[in-house]
Amino acid sequence: MLKEYFLLVLPLAFGFSNAWAEVSIDNHQQYLASDGTLHIVGEIQNHLDVPLNQVYVYIILYSGNQVIDTRNTNSLVNTIMPGMKSPFDLVIHGQKAKMVDNYSLEINYKISEPKNQAIDITSSKISRDNFDNLVITGMVANRGDHTANTVSIVATLYDKEGNVVAVSKSLIEPDYLRSNDEAFFLVSVLDKSQTKIVVDYSLVAESEEYAAVPEFPLGSGLLLAGSVSSYLLMIRYTSRSIGNLIYESYTT
Repeated sequence: MLKEYFLLVLPLAFGFSNAWAEVSIDNHQQYLASDGTLHIVGEIQNHLDVPLNQVYVYIILYSGNQVIDTRNTNSLVNTIMPGMKSPFDLVIHGQKAKMVDNYSLEINYKISEPKNQAIDITSSKISRDNFDNLVITGMVANRGDHTANTVSIVATLYDKEGNVVAVSKSLIEPDYLRSNDEAFFLVSVLDKSQTKIVVDYSLVAESEEYAAVPEFPLGSGLLLAGSVSSYLLMIRYTSRSIGNLIYESYTT
C-alpha cells in the first residue's frame, strides 16, 4: 500500500503565521467493516497550548481520480485539551462504500475556553464478552467540585503499526457523576474483523462541565487486566482566536 501525504495549513481570519502543523490528523486509514460499511478513522492531535472545540473533519471521497462524494464528521471528544488527541470515525453505507479507494481530509476547529481537567479514568481492562465482542471496562471518577453531566468514555484502538483500527464511544449509566464519586463504565467494539488486529488502546473521558485527564496507551499487555496511569495537565491559557485548515491527502 502506498501512502502519499500532503500537509497544508491555511490560517483563517485572525490566524497566526506560526500555526503550521499545530493541529494534525494522524494514524488514519479506511476499512470495510463486516457489515459492509466503510469507515475512515483517525486521530486529531492538538499541538496548540489552548483547547479546541467544534472540531470537524471534512472528507472528500474518490474512486480513482474522480470525486464521488464529500462528507464530514466531528471529533468524538468535544473539547481537545492541549497535547491531547481525539479520534473520529466517518461511516459510509450502501453501494458507495464499495466504490471508495482513496480520500482527502480537511479539518476545521475553534479555540475554546479552558475546562478543568477533572474526569479521570482510574482503572481499565480489556476482554471479550460471551459473543466474542471486545469490551473495555473500568472505573471513572469525578475529581471536580460539581456534578459532572453526560459523562462519556471514548476508546481508540490501534494495530501494531499504530494506526487507528476502530473507535467507540459510550455513556456511563446513569450519565452523571457527583463530585468525588466513581462509576463503572463499559465500551463495546462490535466489529470482529477489526478487533482481531488490535494490539493497543487508549481512553478519554469527559463531561459537559469538565475535560478529560490525559490517558496513555497500555502497551503490549493490553489483553490482561491492568491499571491505567493518569496525570493532571496544568495549562496556561492565552486569549486569542485562531483557526487552521489542514489538508491531507491519502492514496491507496
